[in-house]
Amino acid sequence: MTDPVSLSLSALALAISAVTAWLTLFRRGTVKMTQPTVIFFGPDAPGRRETPLPKVYLRTLLFCTAKRGRIIENMYVTLSRNEMRQNFNIWVHGERDKLVRGSGLFVGETGVSANHHFLIPDDANSFAFLPGTYRLEVFAHLLGDRNRKILFTQQLEIPREIAEQLNGTETGLYFDWGPDAGRYLYHVDKRPPALNPDELIAILKESG
Repeated sequence: MTDPVSLSLSALALAISAVTAWLTLFRRGTVKMTQPTVIFFGPDAPGRRETPLPKVYLRTLLFCTAKRGRIIENMYVTLSRNEMRQNFNIWVHGERDKLVRGSGLFVGETGVSANHHFLIPDDANSFAFLPGTYRLEVFAHLLGDRNRKILFTQQLEIPREIAEQLNGTETGLYFDWGPDAGRYLYHVDKRPPALNPDELIAILKESG
């Protein structure tokens, strides 16, 4: 006669093994993004281009909700203001001394913390940061998913007097997250986060 206690323990062990296998082997999960500590609007640092490309820069942590991890095929940023909508689809990520063109980034359970630079394509160089309220959206396309995924959205304001300063080639607008204020606090700086000029030229050649 089968012992009920042994049978129950075997069934429980089988259930635990099945759940563990699902969590580690079969569950795909998704990629999420922490709130950026800093967001930047402005021109890329001057290089060999007469007019630096407009850029959106942010620093954040990307992490996967499944142990097996996911692969990001592509990321891009969209800025919307009134009826205007502009994609920043040239994606570069990494640390200052090792920047690479974004493509095929593996994101594991422990996450990937990096700087992300998003530039407009060459044929959209008429874009300008005008005064007003902008809606920033960060999108990612995950390998195996049919639809893009929105990772982050935030409304940000560019005051008129600040927008006039952004017409230069060395001035950028930073939004730093203020935990006590519960919102982004802005300041202007003449040292925008830079891509290495040689790396940027190579990246633009690849995208062109």
